Amino acid sequence: MTRENAGEICLICVDTGTTNTRVWLTQGDQIIARAQTGVGVRDTARDGSSARLRNALRELIAQVRAEAVNAGLTQSPSCVIAAGMITSPLGLAEVPHVRAPAGLNELAASTQRHSFPEITDLPILLIPGVRSGPLRCDPETVGTTDVMRGEETLCLGLNALGLLDARSTLLNLGSHWKVIKLDQDARIASSLTSMTGELIHTAQTQTILASSVPNKRPAMIDQTWLEAGMREQRRSGLARALFCVRLLEQASDSAPGQRLSFLIGAFLASDMDAMISGGWLSSETEVVIAGGGALAEAWSNVLAELSIQAIRLGDSEVEGALLAGCRRLFSAIAQ
Repeated sequence: MTRENAGEICLICVDTGTTNTRVWLTQGDQIIARAQTGVGVRDTARDGSSARLRNALRELIAQVRAEAVNAGLTQSPSCVIAAGMITSPLGLAEVPHVRAPAGLNELAASTQRHSFPEITDLPILLIPGVRSGPLRCDPETVGTTDVMRGEETLCLGLNALGLLDARSTLLNLGSHWKVIKLDQDARIASSLTSMTGELIHTAQTQTILASSVPNKRPAMIDQTWLEAGMREQRRSGLARALFCVRLLEQASDSAPGQRLSFLIGAFLASDMDAMISGGWLSSETEVVIAGGGALAEAWSNVLAELSIQAIRLGDSEVEGALLAGCRRLFSAIAQ
């Protein structure tokens, strides 16, 4: 693999999550083409095979290459560089996690080069995730252990773009909600993950509450109803607070969007209280919130009431940071 001028690097970048896969073709910091599909490693878990994911990757990579040619790009991509759950046992090939603290050097040293001719003729670089806590855990120590795949690349890019400083905290609101702390050298020091994004979606679509709330992510949050859900969770616990959504449908004049805000408030209080009691969030550290849409605004408002400064990033900033992280890693590997 030859070293190229950082401003002219042409790459295909991939981010595979639990439910979606996104692909970009970039030249320098410019996005030439992008494509995505609702296929992720959850499909591998359901199917018992990664065939669906491999087919999706082949189609998406071919699509962005064709679009780039149509746009007049003459430079060929150097490789595919991929982050996220694609490096898990449910992805293309398992790449062991790097132990925290981990930054650019540690991640670059453990990135693996693979060939998947049924997907693309380009080499595929698979970026490892990061693990914090002991290598082995038991019921007593599992709470001190955490893993990530994909967010490490996002952190590299956010730091490079000046959006996430050393000693700061990232709150990433995706299918999983994850809080990440950086150390004094801007390396990933530790993280804490919950399945809250998936659980909210499941409550919306796969439980008795499906008739009580909209089945899509909210475009806006009713702060009054969100705070009511938070209070109920603290009074009676998460499971009871969720059933209260059903009661509100039956015996109140509430609208579906208000009930969804109440439901989200119950989940938010459960996670936030645990993060605060565990020292993950405090008024002494700035929090950068990535993803989440309306959820990010709800989090920001609630944190502000606790004198915790939060900065919300837009989708374009998060996208740009992920791609910047891919470029940083490619440059470090190519040296």
